[in-house]
Amino acid sequence: MGGNATISLSLLSLGPERKVKCYNGYFVNGYVFHTEEYRHGRKTYNGVCIKGLTSSEFEVDYYGRLEEVIELQYHIEQNRVFLFKCYSYDTTNKGIRVDPYYGLVEINSKAKHRNVNDVFVFAKQCQQVYYTYTPSFRKDRSRVDWLSIFKKKKPKGVSRLFKMRTKTQV
Repeated sequence: MGGNATISLSLLSLGPERKVKCYNGYFVNGYVFHTEEYRHGRKTYNGVCIKGLTSSEFEVDYYGRLEEVIELQYHIEQNRVFLFKCYSYDTTNKGIRVDPYYGLVEINSKAKHRNVNDVFVFAKQCQQVYYTYTPSFRKDRSRVDWLSIFKKKKPKGVSRLFKMRTKTQV
C-alpha cells in the first residue's frame, strides 16, 4: 500500500470535521433539490423518494420532504459527503394508497414518521418527486389531507455540484 493511501485512510478514520455547511439546494443525479423552507408558498412541494428493500426483499419507495442539505468534510478536500435531512411520510397501509383506476400514488400528509434517529440519507440515493394536494371534483372530506405524488423523469446529462445560499454550522 502506498504512502498516500495510508495517509488518506488515517485522515478518514479521524471522522468528519466539526464544521458542516448547510445549503438551501443541491444538484445531484440530474435533479435540482430545494429545501422545504426555500420552496415555501409554492403550489407544489419538492420532495425526495428513496428506493428501499423490505426484509422480504420487496422493493418499497419511501417518500419525504427535504428539510436541509448538509455537507460533511473529511479533512481532505476531495472527501466530501452530502446528506439530506428528510422527514419521511408513513408508507404503511394507513399512510399510502394507490388509485386503482389511474395508478396515482397518494400519501397522507398527516402521517409522518416519528423516528428522529433516521432522518439522514445520502444525497446520491434520492430521486425527486413533487407533492400536490389531491384534486377532487366533489367535496370529499376524506381526501383533504392526502397529497398526490408525481415522480420527475430523470433528465439526461451529467450530475454536477450546484449550491444555493450557504450557512455554516459548528
